[in-house]
Amino acid sequence: MPSPQSLSEADRRIVAAWAADCAERVLAFFETEAPADGRPRDAIARTRAFARGELDAAGEIRRRFVAGRAAHAVSAPAAVAAARAAGQASGVAHMGAHALGAAAYSAKAAGLAAADQPTAISDEISWQLEHMNAQVRAVLRQLPPVGEDSAGPLGPGILASGLLGSIIRTIQAAIAASSPQDGAW
Repeated sequence: MPSPQSLSEADRRIVAAWAADCAERVLAFFETEAPADGRPRDAIARTRAFARGELDAAGEIRRRFVAGRAAHAVSAPAAVAAARAAGQASGVAHMGAHALGAAAYSAKAAGLAAADQPTAISDEISWQLEHMNAQVRAVLRQLPPVGEDSAGPLGPGILASGLLGSIIRTIQAAIAASSPQDGAW
């Protein structure tokens, strides 16, 4: 039986575009430090193409680690987090739960880039929630709470701990508190 974090391919396509939107918002932090490295931008473009049904899941599953490796090409913490956000977005073709990973790394990148602004992370989370349509909310509502299911990226580990875990818990709590029919936050 597949992990509940996998989601159906149709559901993964629904959340892929939102994950790409989250990652793209912080892409400049990476590109400022490594302007010639197109791996994160390419991953975001491929994630959008997957969302539109232009790329198959199998091909994207094989390529999902490319953007994440770009994190080793930069040193600024915000740039590293931005590359990881793109890598998580590209991982949505494999497991839908990576959409929350993309959002968490994006919020982390925003916070690291604006360390002097105490609301940078919460502002980014607010943007993410506001740009989540009812379909995306419905799909993400299917995922188990972070840290409770070990069969995927939301299991105990990097996404479930520290700042990333806190961000994902905040997003999941907001989704749970919203009505399935809500059109806005």
